[in-house]
Amino acid sequence: MGGYGSSRYGFSLSKTTTSDCIAIDVRRWQREGLLKPPGYFGWNWLRNGEVTSNIQVNVENDHVILNYKHRRSGEDWQEKHYPVYLDWTKCNYGGKRPWFLCPTKGCGRRVAKLYSMGLFACRQCHQLPYQSQLENEMDRTSRRADKIRDRLGWEPGFLNGNGLKPKGMHWKTFERLSAEHDFHVNQSLMRVALKFKVPMTYF
Repeated sequence: MGGYGSSRYGFSLSKTTTSDCIAIDVRRWQREGLLKPPGYFGWNWLRNGEVTSNIQVNVENDHVILNYKHRRSGEDWQEKHYPVYLDWTKCNYGGKRPWFLCPTKGCGRRVAKLYSMGLFACRQCHQLPYQSQLENEMDRTSRRADKIRDRLGWEPGFLNGNGLKPKGMHWKTFERLSAEHDFHVNQSLMRVALKFKVPMTYF
């Protein structure tokens, strides 16, 4: 999860996105068998192996109750305790799919995820765009390069330079991925040059 208004490629975004917020996903809770009433479970968010946020959840027949603490910068902790109602729809191949009903007053939108900005609510109520909606072409080419770096086991961020061939990877595959990576890097650098009026000969 990125910091407020940040991009993992180093270019500032002007608006908080879904990637900047913790979220609860009713589909995952269902897959893990956590929505069986009556029930109770804890849910943690981790960063680098350490818990950064957590909530306690009571499961009832038609809703869950969220229990957690929240505070804004410079303010005291506040206890949060409120229900989020559930809805179920039939799947094409049998079974039922769960949904959250957004708890924001006057909303009730049926969604799979709720995002926290103090209170958990749907993306529309928080006016949260997806990060991809704010990406320009420079961001997209950087993201594509980073995706290849991840596959190759290289350190994130193309400014860190290219790494070595992963053990067990065929040279032909490595050379193809390296060429794709370098293409996206060059595209990104060209767009940086155009944006900041840097002479293209530098790249």
